[in-house]
Amino acid sequence: MRRLLALLSVALLLAACSDGAGGPSGATTPELGGAATPGPTAAPAPTPTGTAAPEDSALPASPEPPESPEPPESPAAPADGTQSATTPATPAPAAPGPVEIVATDIATGLEAPWDVAFTPDDRVFVTERDSGRLLELGPDGAVTEVQRLDVEPAGEGGLLGLAVSPDYADDGLLYAYLTGQEDNRIVRFRPGEDPEAILTGIPRSAIHNGGRITFGPDGLLYAGTGDAGQESNAQDPGSLAGKILRVSPDGGVPGDNPLPGSPVYSLGHRNVQGLAWDAEGRLYATEFGPDRDDEINRIEPGSNYGWPEVTGAAGRAGFVDPILVRQPPEAAWSGATVPLDSAIPQWDGGLVVASLRGARLWHVPLTPDGAAGEPDEVLVDAYGRLRAAVSAPDGSVWVLTNNRDGRGQPAEGDDRIIRLGPPA
Repeated sequence: MRRLLALLSVALLLAACSDGAGGPSGATTPELGGAATPGPTAAPAPTPTGTAAPEDSALPASPEPPESPEPPESPAAPADGTQSATTPATPAPAAPGPVEIVATDIATGLEAPWDVAFTPDDRVFVTERDSGRLLELGPDGAVTEVQRLDVEPAGEGGLLGLAVSPDYADDGLLYAYLTGQEDNRIVRFRPGEDPEAILTGIPRSAIHNGGRITFGPDGLLYAGTGDAGQESNAQDPGSLAGKILRVSPDGGVPGDNPLPGSPVYSLGHRNVQGLAWDAEGRLYATEFGPDRDDEINRIEPGSNYGWPEVTGAAGRAGFVDPILVRQPPEAAWSGATVPLDSAIPQWDGGLVVASLRGARLWHVPLTPDGAAGEPDEVLVDAYGRLRAAVSAPDGSVWVLTNNRDGRGQPAEGDDRIIRLGPPA
């Protein structure tokens, strides 16, 4: 009943926005950036062949135009065969317009899925936090358990972030961030094989374990950690807690890291949940505040983001302010992605951020200098707690729900993976 009422509310909102714009009923409004329309359960859709074209506009008939005089003779082309300076240039193609976004279930019946990763050979892997299961999704939507990793799932820990090796075609490796009995750590492994730890000693706790990992444009691995419930960890350069870390694929420390010999890339974080790169190679992180001020930060090497000395946009010397702040009832931001050349052109180049307590998906446009534009929200209260948003190879965005993580209200079929994109 909760989901039905939420979806009816979304539909009424879209209808109202469309009528106000003077367009056809159900048309996507630019202000909403193409609102998501819930659709039926289905297997993953094929790669779209293009974005939806706008409806042609009918023009009124015109009277027969008068006969035009003969045009003047064109100047002769230069003898060397080069193009005349008066020849008009071919106009650039128009940018694609907004498309309708439909929500389709890719998988259901999962238990607190935390991350999803796509490999170059078209395999799709998912982590479950509490069970420690690595799952594979087949092209027909079937879910298969590949293996269980040894995790300590108490509280917010367990099997968390997942990333694909930049050299996967050669080494076949996956990387995972997980909570063990003694620490949080990053491991790598081929699916079905025993994992090898490449970075250990990240403080663990029942809360604030961080866990998101991603490879950057430089081929290095970035990891967001939490303060493990000890606020002072975030300002301690000798602790791996409350940081964003940067290591080589084998866990070594790059020579150009801000702190020589240390994997620490930035500090002063409370509990990093999402990492995403834009087209310019800039890194953004989403982060839980305490009981206020959830943050989106643009990450610079060696910078201090203030926790626990400050939270939100404090404007204090020595600390970097977030580019966007919202409060937990509408935010509690988690995983994020920046769609590029996607099937949802109105989201291209902006941050798409999942929201746990806020139970919605945020789209945050990014300006040329990396600041935040005016955000909009979709799927408000439609699917409950949203853990991650990930760009898929077909240009869609996949969203993971987390209503079975102990803090949500599961509906029938939860937890699920939802595909957002144009109608198939």
